[in-house]
Amino acid sequence: MEYNRAAAVAYARKWAYGRNPAYYDFSQIGGNCTNFASQCVYAGSGVMNYTPTYGWYYISLNNRTPSWTGVDEFYRFLTTNRGAGPRAVVVPLSQIQEGDIVQLKFNDETTRFDHSPVVIDAGQGTPSTIQIAANSRDANCRPLSSYHYAELRPIHITDVGE
Repeated sequence: MEYNRAAAVAYARKWAYGRNPAYYDFSQIGGNCTNFASQCVYAGSGVMNYTPTYGWYYISLNNRTPSWTGVDEFYRFLTTNRGAGPRAVVVPLSQIQEGDIVQLKFNDETTRFDHSPVVIDAGQGTPSTIQIAANSRDANCRPLSSYHYAELRPIHITDVGE
């Protein structure tokens, strides 16, 4: 099934500076960025993966998978998913598209990535032309180049399994 990039971007623009009351706001307990990214990707995919522990779903604060809110867990789900829900690959930044995710690592001394902004405008595929939307560090139309990061991980949504 095709990923609806326009729907993901529209959702990102709508909720960049707010919080959808259908989802818990994790801002005060670790950050809301991947919860927001998951909501955007769900808006574009319309399919959750209800596999316990290793799937990707949100029913409530206490009934969700780690991949819905965890940066690295979200990456692992997207890039290894062969079942229901969104599927993705890591690509060069120049191949990123609207509705994709560019994860950022802020500290070069760790192995974990820290932030999951959503691409709302791919520009020319460069940090100065790519614009993102995000929660935690709320942003809409923010240039990727305005972040101080040690590493980035461009994740391209390829399709959606039913």
